[in-house]
Amino acid sequence: MGRTSFDFEGETVIVTGGSSGIGRAIALAFGDAGATVLNADIDPDPKDADADRPTHEVIGAEGGTAEYAETDVSEPDAIASVVKAAREYGGVDVMVNNAGWFTRGDLFSVDRDTFEKIHGTNTNGVFFGTQAAAADMRDRGEGGVIVNTASISSTHAQADQIPYDSTKGAIRMITRGAALELADHGVRVNAVAPGHIATEFGAGADEKEESVAAGDLTKPIPLDRPGYPEDIAPTVLFLASEQADYVTGEMVYVDGGWQTF
Repeated sequence: MGRTSFDFEGETVIVTGGSSGIGRAIALAFGDAGATVLNADIDPDPKDADADRPTHEVIGAEGGTAEYAETDVSEPDAIASVVKAAREYGGVDVMVNNAGWFTRGDLFSVDRDTFEKIHGTNTNGVFFGTQAAAADMRDRGEGGVIVNTASISSTHAQADQIPYDSTKGAIRMITRGAALELADHGVRVNAVAPGHIATEFGAGADEKEESVAAGDLTKPIPLDRPGYPEDIAPTVLFLASEQADYVTGEMVYVDGGWQTF
């Protein structure tokens, strides 16, 4: 089967949560496509079992340009600082709001601190990341692209995940609302919705692979395997590319067909 290559030479991309998992795969893919990449994460060290070097070092070793910026996405000022730092490279062209946190809990077990923490990271991180990047794109008058990491949980409730599901539902509507407001400024906003991805986010990668193999999910995955970070990155690059110039306000599922049931 044919493969599509993307060219982001001369463009600056911010990826929040780019040290591990899906964010790392996205950042590395943009680096491979020629972009200058800023990894905005709370910790530069990857959590992935097969990763031994920080994302920005990998991109640099392969001849690309990348930096790490210590960033707590629950703090709007921290996100704004990363966007400001991108001005050194001409300004942010693509903003990938990917950073997230996961916790389980049913309606009666979740306390206020937990609820506010997960919304602080997941919801606030996407909202204020979108706000800061969009303001920079608008002020520079050059347009741009924002891609948010949503989830199958954006539209499908799952047991004992109400705090997490509520953040991902919010991300869906932030994406749609921002796309509507920013169209006149030449800024496209979309989201990618991963399914059961084998990363260290939430349950470990090995546990997720075992759950799929044992048929322990609430419903089967038609493609009969978990996803991997490398399955998500190409969709993000497509949404950020010129090939998707007529796509905005959309949420693209990458879940092996899980949500079709």
